[in-house]
Amino acid sequence: MVVVAAVDRSNGASDVVSEAERLATEFDESIHVVHALTRSEFVTLGTANAQADQPLNLDQIREEAAKMAAEAVLEIDERHETVGLVGDPADEIIDYANEVTARYVVVRPRRKSPAGKALFGSVAQSILLDANCPVVTVS
Repeated sequence: MVVVAAVDRSNGASDVVSEAERLATEFDESIHVVHALTRSEFVTLGTANAQADQPLNLDQIREEAAKMAAEAVLEIDERHETVGLVGDPADEIIDYANEVTARYVVVRPRRKSPAGKALFGSVAQSILLDANCPVVTVS
């Protein structure tokens, strides 16, 4: 089993990794730091590369997503790997957590407005509702 730390490119990604590290230490698990590229990020990457050279293939885009996940791993002592996914973030993270039989998924909900502070972001909410393992949220 592993602890999946689902990160985006926000400043809060390091909080997700820190909590995943705490859980991994507690349960003697490894950490998979996962970043799922959205379709718009995918298009941006593909377009930028197409202008410079050739369009990226899907494996190259997954590699770019894994590099984005690695940006959240500054100082981590636990064994870990970074994973890049492409597609709807909630679906991809849930599918990945199921694939690796995750012990936990750690997410950080986005809060976009004062009214939104009472609600989770749609990705975090989908993961909370649909994951087959416990989901830990950090703020």
